[in-house]
Amino acid sequence: MKIKVIMPITSDIFNEEILQEVNYYASESTEVGVTSLDYGPASIESEYDEALCVPNFLEKAIEAEAEGYDGIISDCFGDPGVKPAREILNIPVAGACESSMLFASSLAKSFSVVTVLPNVVPMIENISKTLGVNGNLKSVRYVNIPVLEVHDKDRLKKELYVEMTKAIEHDGAHALILGCTGFMGVAAELQEQLKQAGYDVPVIDPIFAATKMLESVISMGLKQSKLTYMTPPSKERIKA
Repeated sequence: MKIKVIMPITSDIFNEEILQEVNYYASESTEVGVTSLDYGPASIESEYDEALCVPNFLEKAIEAEAEGYDGIISDCFGDPGVKPAREILNIPVAGACESSMLFASSLAKSFSVVTVLPNVVPMIENISKTLGVNGNLKSVRYVNIPVLEVHDKDRLKKELYVEMTKAIEHDGAHALILGCTGFMGVAAELQEQLKQAGYDVPVIDPIFAATKMLESVISMGLKQSKLTYMTPPSKERIKA
């Protein structure tokens, strides 16, 4: 199968790392492609950024289907463009946040998310409500590190661990989700570190979750329901 990872940002600083990560997570027979946007925000840290990214994200999604890809991942924890893409495509579209929350809800009765900045907390809470798992979401904490600065892995792991222990001890989380797809390569280490501290809980990497969710849906021969994600009515639409 072929899956296309669309980075809904103009910055390409994550492209090579995300290609390596998804290739590592995916089955050996899965072919992975990665692309970023031609226009839009450099990173997504607000509803405004998310709105700006959607037009070119949808154009990239249409291109991917035309190129023969079997499914698409929106590589941002805000799941930008996922729902409109499901309306216009005949291949499945996976969101990192949706996939992570569904896995967390199947593994524990409660979970918390640790994300980048306070700006995105309401966005994540809204996704949990739309998905119907908001009753399981105990908290959304943040490390106060901008998306484009998460490459400092030592600082990132230190700050994530602090907030994760608070989520367990104070908020009642039984599972943890990394709330940014830029938090690559740290989930397993943090999970082991928490276990050594007496907290044997799953730590979910969102791009890993999205990859496996998408592969499963494709393998099952499934895609989004067209009763839910109906094809948009035909009409004139003027583009900039």
